[in-house]
Amino acid sequence: MRWPPWSSSPSSEPPRRQNEYDKKKKPITWSDHLTTSPFSVAELTSPPNLFAVAVITTSTLLLARLWRLHLRRVPGATSIQPEFFRKRSFFGRVTSVGDGDNFRLFHTPGGRWMGWGWVPGRKVPTKRDELKDRTIHIRLAGVDAPEQSHFGRPAQPYSAEALAWLRSYILHRRVRAYVYKRDQYERVVATVYVRRGLLRRDVGLQMLKRGWATVYEAKSGAEFGALEDRYRRAEWWARKRRSGMWKSGGGESPREYKTRYGVGGGGGDG
Repeated sequence: MRWPPWSSSPSSEPPRRQNEYDKKKKPITWSDHLTTSPFSVAELTSPPNLFAVAVITTSTLLLARLWRLHLRRVPGATSIQPEFFRKRSFFGRVTSVGDGDNFRLFHTPGGRWMGWGWVPGRKVPTKRDELKDRTIHIRLAGVDAPEQSHFGRPAQPYSAEALAWLRSYILHRRVRAYVYKRDQYERVVATVYVRRGLLRRDVGLQMLKRGWATVYEAKSGAEFGALEDRYRRAEWWARKRRSGMWKSGGGESPREYKTRYGVGGGGGDG
């Protein structure tokens, strides 16, 4: 008895064509992939494509370099690469002033242009524990303020006034520090500028003009950033006008005080 043509049976299934089966089972080689790819080798290596690849690669490398040199936040003095000294400046906010000639800087690369202060997650911390190990200790280059009391040593006259002036001048303000070197106390010696009104002021120079510091004196290693003559003239005028610490005619200088107590011996800003 014959099965109806619309019925199915295992014996009635037409055999699969051999060539179709072989095509499905045959593995595709790399050469087959290249010949079947919508882009040929000639198209991929054409001058426009190679130019586009070169532009993208170069741009990526330049952006990486820009980030590493100018936009990466530096958390502390020991993180500053040696090649940065005398070539780089650091912009940031002053978080504390601990003495008459040094302070702590929270580095904010790019400033407000990079979102610092107004973009969520890019705000300068205010709590002490949040700032721990995240600030650069800056020592003002070329100047020496009266010494505070340390380790049982008495404070110098006018040390409190010099500290109060520096705090009022730069605390919580944005400054730019042009760095020269690290000193023996792991501070970064730098010439520092702060914007007051429309003008940018050299902080060390302003201290000298107001009589709250002397020009730093050392046998070797003092840093001035080509400003030594200007600094000495400013101190001379402050002495002449009896400004600040010179109002009583002078006295023991910070360098003489350090020498008497054996503090900061050797070169460099102490």
